[in-house]
Amino acid sequence: MAVRAELVAQVRFNDQGLVPAIAQQWDSGEVLMLAWMNQEALELTLETGRATYFSRSRAKLWVKGETSGNFQAVRELKLDCDGDTILLQVDQPGEACHTGARSCFDAGK
Repeated sequence: MAVRAELVAQVRFNDQGLVPAIAQQWDSGEVLMLAWMNQEALELTLETGRATYFSRSRAKLWVKGETSGNFQAVRELKLDCDGDTILLQVDQPGEACHTGARSCFDAGK
């Protein structure tokens, strides 16, 4: 519990109380998506092991996979050197993007 609190204390949230979170497939390194977390989303992610984000458009928390069933099981969570970006290494079955694509970064192909 102290480790979680220490990690949360190191995060530099922006003026809106958010921090970008990059989800990456843990075993392949594939970048899946970028989303936002507030402190509550970060704490829930650490507590449950399921990626939880903050939807800016809906102004509420959402657990990735809640509607699609494609939950992101968090294997590891890292902060960048400035503490202002989170890297989630996840196990992502199925699609990560709301468009149905495996990755939100497939559009340029």
